[in-house]
Amino acid sequence: MLNTCVIVGRVIETPQIRTTSKGQNVANLIVECDRLFRNDDGTLSTDLFSVTLWRGVAEECAAVCHVGSVVAIKARMQSNQVERGGMTFYNVEIIAEKVAFLNDEPPQGIP
Repeated sequence: MLNTCVIVGRVIETPQIRTTSKGQNVANLIVECDRLFRNDDGTLSTDLFSVTLWRGVAEECAAVCHVGSVVAIKARMQSNQVERGGMTFYNVEIIAEKVAFLNDEPPQGIP
């Protein structure tokens, strides 16, 4: 079985670390990604993904990421089921396993 996804996009909200009742650090990273096809008017739509970051990944992202950062995320998906009013609802959560920080600006001193 395979459960892997890759997301490359721009950070639109700086992640804030919070601590769970079990003492683990967790944060959410909101990433904006362009779709690969154009709309009828020729523009690209974007998708927003909320990615859950745990422990060291959360700490590193909180320290390094800022609005506008470009990141590549290797993640897995985790599904949850909720019963409400006799109906079952399914939710998918994206859990980051690794985050790479991509810089779209040239290093200082290099044109």
